[in-house]
Amino acid sequence: MDGTSPHDGRALSGLRFSAATAAFQVEGARTADGRGRTIWDDFVDTPGNVSDGSTAEPGPDSYHRVDEDIALLSGLGVDRYRFSISWTRVIPDIGASQSINETGLDYYDRLVDVLLAADITPEPTLYHWDLPVALEAVGGWLNRDTAHHFADYASVVAGRLGDRVRHWYTINEPASTSLQGYALGELAPGRALLFDALPTVHHQLLAHGLAAPMLREHGALQAAPTLNHSLILPATETETDLAAAGLLDAIMNRLFTDPLLVGEYPDLSAFGVQMPFADGDMELIAAPNEVYGFNYYNPITVRSADGELPFEMVPTPGAATTGFGPMWPIRPDTMRDFLIDLHERYGAQLPPIIISENGAAFPEPETTTTEIVDTERIDYLSSHLSAVLEAKAAGVRIDGYTVWSLLDNFEWAEGWPQRFGLVHVDMNTGTRTPKASYRWYRDLIAAANA
Repeated sequence: MDGTSPHDGRALSGLRFSAATAAFQVEGARTADGRGRTIWDDFVDTPGNVSDGSTAEPGPDSYHRVDEDIALLSGLGVDRYRFSISWTRVIPDIGASQSINETGLDYYDRLVDVLLAADITPEPTLYHWDLPVALEAVGGWLNRDTAHHFADYASVVAGRLGDRVRHWYTINEPASTSLQGYALGELAPGRALLFDALPTVHHQLLAHGLAAPMLREHGALQAAPTLNHSLILPATETETDLAAAGLLDAIMNRLFTDPLLVGEYPDLSAFGVQMPFADGDMELIAAPNEVYGFNYYNPITVRSADGELPFEMVPTPGAATTGFGPMWPIRPDTMRDFLIDLHERYGAQLPPIIISENGAAFPEPETTTTEIVDTERIDYLSSHLSAVLEAKAAGVRIDGYTVWSLLDNFEWAEGWPQRFGLVHVDMNTGTRTPKASYRWYRDLIAAANA
């Protein structure tokens, strides 16, 4: 890539830098202090669902290590910390009473206060995949009522934290919930409905649309979803492969960008699906947001296929890969190209972009007593920051960059082996050891702020 090096502090000036985690991945303490049960508790407790048989405990145990984690963030010099709030720590049982767990709220209340004392802006995500099991029992995100339950939960959290929290994310990566959780069954809740899962998209976007204005009523300056995107590449330039890439792009990307930015869904006739929207839904979903949360990891290469799915994902030729193997190619140029296309396609309807997740997992030791020299991760982050700068030079407004993740964490169906962290975590003891990438990111932020 020919862009300005991200080590050039002048090029980085004006970007806000963050690191991110998610509740189920780092908190542990799954039954502590009245926390209720989520679909991920059911998923990890079912043998065979998680590659290494792990159950997200004890792991980083951030529930009991707030001060350590914020000291690490302070050492990095980040502007902001993106973390998520566990719905069932706040409302353990979704039923007639929907009683509020004050102890759970106290945990996030203290987290916010300690962040602010460290001069770090808290950026809570209200939903990072941990749906209460009581809601899944009555349809989960297939049920429109879930969107209204989410708005009720958001109101409770904003009522406690809204006097100090001004920057919120609502729904994280709805594409993964819909496509991997409900369509393919790879993630919780483990349902394999194929295209019948697509109504879950609408209900997640509606949940955002219902919650965002309420958050603003509590003083929010930002209330936006975070969308995970991938540039879809055809395996060949044949008409059938180009068509397959177009279909996956429609349900992976435009199914989310179009309703949020122009107030309508792309043509879904090829999938035999009609979105279940009611009067007023699209106005709520398409209401302007202050920022556009953009998560990016890799492109996806597809070819046409016969069967229930009209496409098949294949390795990206010539690309290096992360620890996830051939289906996670490293192609930072595709991040740049996607950002530029987003800018050109939606124009003034696209708000300023925050890169709300970007990072890579690589195999690393389970334990260490010395700094891990994670050169591959540094190269990945550096090249993707170059892609961000090239997109900015092409006219894309990008205001922030967030590394996934601050800590090694529970990587969903992969368990512990896939490590994304700037900080190594011994999953048995919780011991934290900053990696070389931690120093690299710290120095980069210092150069940007000089």
